[in-house]
Formats: sequence, C-alpha cells, structure tokens
Amino acid sequence: MNSTATQTDRFDVMRQAMVASQLRTNGVSDARVVAAMARVPREAYLPEDVSAFAYSDRAVPLPHSRAQNLPIATGKLLTVAELRADDRVLLIGAAGGYTAAVLAEIVLEVVAVEVDPVLAGAARTSLADYRTVTVVEGALEAGHAGHAPYDLLFVDGAVEQLPDALVAQVKAGGRVVAGLADRGVTRLAYGRRSEGGFALLPFADIECVVLPGFARPRSFTF
Repeated sequence: MNSTATQTDRFDVMRQAMVASQLRTNGVSDARVVAAMARVPREAYLPEDVSAFAYSDRAVPLPHSRAQNLPIATGKLLTVAELRADDRVLLIGAAGGYTAAVLAEIVLEVVAVEVDPVLAGAARTSLADYRTVTVVEGALEAGHAGHAPYDLLFVDGAVEQLPDALVAQVKAGGRVVAGLADRGVTRLAYGRRSEGGFALLPFADIECVVLPGFARPRSFTF
C-alpha cells in the first residue's frame, strides 16, 4: 500500500472517530448532518501543514490569525439550523470551504463569504466540484446582498453582534445560527427573523472561533 493510500485511510479512521466521539455524544442528532460530516474530508479544506489536526476537538489555526471552527461547534449549529433541501444559505466565515461543502451536501445553494483573500482563493479551489456554492470575497459583516433573500444565515464562528444590514438579508421567517462572544465566553445561538424583529437565543456554552469584523462599539469612559 502506498503512502498516499495509507494517509487517506488514516484520515478516514479519524473522521469516523470524530463522528463517534465528538458529534454523536454531543447532541449532533440530525442524521443528514452526521452523514455529511462523515463523508466530507475536512483535511482537504485545510493547509497541508495543519491537516493532521483536521479532526481534533479544537480550533485549527489558519493563515492571518484565523482558525477553522471546532467540529462540534459547526455540527451543533448545523443541527439546530433545521436544514432543508430547498434552502438558500448565506455562510459567513467560509475559511477554506469545509462548512460550505457540508452544507452543499444537504441544501440547494450556498453563498460563502470570506474576508481573507488567501482563504477565499483556497475555498474556491477546494469547492470547485460543488456547482451550488458561490464563494464571495468581502467583509464578513456585509454578507452578500446581491443574492438575498436567504432562508438561512449561518455564521460559522462567534460574533459580538450581528449588524442589522446582515440580518436583513434573511427572508421573513428565515433562520439564523451563530456563535456569540461575550467577555471571553462563547455560546451558540439560534433565532428567526420576523417582520417585527429579531433576536438570537443562546442554547449551548461551547468553544467557538471568534470572527473578525463584528466587535461591538466600545463606549468611552472618563
């Protein structure tokens, strides 16, 4: 057996171990999500020098102070998102394309926004076979209004706040899932946009990577 085949087998074993020990034991109960995360090779969406950490239960460092979100955080957000086969999804924080690939296994269309040009380029390359995914390079907090409205806003990381202009890209009745960052603590949250307003409700305290561009304005003190 050649070294490439051996490495592929090793990643396959690690992927199944992630499913068994990180996902199934922590409330990732949507069978479609579990199947997609068991199928999509997470290592293929990471730089080669960190691919060995693809299935660890921690964030994986990426270029320019970014990180790939933890499998359990992404998995739990995917589960509560109530994914539907006809969903059009706005993904914020595409990184190298992994979460976009998982979503594309389940939903109709994904628009994946990434602010870092190196990561956006890597995502375009890694997602070339996914014809239903569009990678957009731009500010995460701006989203991509050109393809709005979306059924689901999926923020694959933690933010201090979601701008109104970003939430407005979700159709009335649409869903929003995101991590929330508050004084060093991160939580996962779920919400729905209505004509009358919007709110995110935390449902789990869990480690989640913090995304750039969503800091709450700091008040002045004297």
